[in-house]
Amino acid sequence: MPFFLSRLLARLLVLRSWATPIVVIVFVFVTSWPLMALAEPDGSALVRPENFWWYFVVTAATVGYGDYYPETGAGHVVGAYVIVGGIVTLTTVFTKMASILEQARGRRMQGAITVDASGHVVLIGYTAGRTERIVHELLADGTSTVVLCAWDDVATHPMPEEPVEFVRGELNDPETLRRAGVHRARTVLVDARDDNEALAIAVIVDHVVESAHIVVTLRDMAQTSLIHYVDAGIRCVQWHTPRMITEELTSPGIAEVYAELMTHGGANTYSVPLPESLGPVLVDHCRTALGRGHGATLLAARTDSELIVNPNWRTELPAGSTLYYVSERRLTTEQITAALRQPVS
Repeated sequence: MPFFLSRLLARLLVLRSWATPIVVIVFVFVTSWPLMALAEPDGSALVRPENFWWYFVVTAATVGYGDYYPETGAGHVVGAYVIVGGIVTLTTVFTKMASILEQARGRRMQGAITVDASGHVVLIGYTAGRTERIVHELLADGTSTVVLCAWDDVATHPMPEEPVEFVRGELNDPETLRRAGVHRARTVLVDARDDNEALAIAVIVDHVVESAHIVVTLRDMAQTSLIHYVDAGIRCVQWHTPRMITEELTSPGIAEVYAELMTHGGANTYSVPLPESLGPVLVDHCRTALGRGHGATLLAARTDSELIVNPNWRTELPAGSTLYYVSERRLTTEQITAALRQPVS
């Protein structure tokens, strides 16, 4: 009987489906019950319908509580048949589960998956070391789902230990981008190997996305005008500033703010020493006086010991500290002194 069972299993395994263990266990149950009835004495409690199913379950699972058991030698043989059938079934189930898990892992490692996430960040293009840095900063900033979409030359998942999904294929193919969930993404970064490639991919991305914030990295920022022919809403960021890239991904529009601050005309960033004659001054007073008197915004302060970005309002700045502020024009020491001498209202 075990030989027959193994032959049957060998044929059923060709099916390679979850039906195999079901067929095996049903077959063993249907055949073992009448065999046990023949092997055991008349009136045996073991073969009663309300008892045999329980005996079959605990025996096939190799638990064996011992509340019901065969008494004859032939019954022991049938019991061994049930045990073998249970072991074969469990082995088949575990093998199938292991196969499914291995296939899923293989598909994930090879970038053959289709992402079903939404509201996520998609990084298109991979550069060793650089992309890892961007991913780490995104995850540290609280981004929950990141999808890396790379060319076919990236053979396996470059960051399998990170909570990052991986899709590979032709990046100028809309189907590859849809597999990465670009059409459902919150933000899409095009980080290509050169500016021409970035422009080509940006055209496809703009066609696929529905409402995502698109960021394109460029080595030559003069190419921004070409990108804006595709979509004026696409943000272009200097390729050599990874930190700026992650800030734009997490805070859309921030790169434009930085660019405006670094451009001549309009508001700019300046610094001025805090006059010694004023003595220690509270940050609260500095912000109020500069804001009301000159429309300036205090960004940071440097003391003899440290640089304080966005200082607390209650922080006291010693005389001689350097103030960093945003204003439409540079303020002189005299203007700073006059503004800070005004009483706080």
